[in-house]
Amino acid sequence: MPTVRELSAPYGNFMLGPRPGPGVCEVCFDLTAGPPRCHHCARPAPQIAAVTPISYSVAHEQLHHALAAYKRAPGRTARAFARELAAVLWRHLDQHEGCLARAAGVGAFTLVTTVPSGARERDAEHPLRRIVGELVAPTRDRYAPALERSDVPVAPRMTAADKYRARQRLDGQTILLIDDTWTTGASARSAAIALDRAGAARVAVLVLGRYLHRDYRDNAARLATLPDPFDWDHCAHHAHACCDVSQAHPSTV
Repeated sequence: MPTVRELSAPYGNFMLGPRPGPGVCEVCFDLTAGPPRCHHCARPAPQIAAVTPISYSVAHEQLHHALAAYKRAPGRTARAFARELAAVLWRHLDQHEGCLARAAGVGAFTLVTTVPSGARERDAEHPLRRIVGELVAPTRDRYAPALERSDVPVAPRMTAADKYRARQRLDGQTILLIDDTWTTGASARSAAIALDRAGAARVAVLVLGRYLHRDYRDNAARLATLPDPFDWDHCAHHAHACCDVSQAHPSTV
């Protein structure tokens, strides 16, 4: 069986790790024209304590392709992409979950869940559930499908308080909410509202890819300044001094 490092290593050749700084949204790490927040994050979302994208997902490039293929490709191909993305998530969490917890102001996350699919009929079979609940050792024992899509119609890319509903009370729980892609953040924000209403003490969001376009404004030049190859030892919240976490889980997916 290939190890987590073996499965994730090829992704280091094309992932681009977000870094905080001027012209970077302080919430979602989008590249801005100067303001501290992008226009999607300009309105505060008090239900979300912190957001970490593992990498930028650049339109039509390799990570963007993988994040689409693990859901839409034929069976064997989709499963292969799911294993690779599970390894990316596992490797990041093993080294940097503590960084996100500190950014969120908590000691640890007591429960891990995923943002449901926008289509209720697809959610039960969504491969992100299998990745987080079965394949990734750092999350599988804390995972619960805490949310479900409601029957309320919601326009695409709109934050809506009733888009999702909690399956259980979450009183006092600190939640790590995982999604594959952040575009506008509407799905994660809607999910965080439902978790907050169910009594969650704090919610932090981890996404595999923060979507953006290379040809928008000066994105290409700014992306060119990011570490190449991808630097697994640093994350978006602690670009220069991350936590040092030893491998605490079996290393095969």
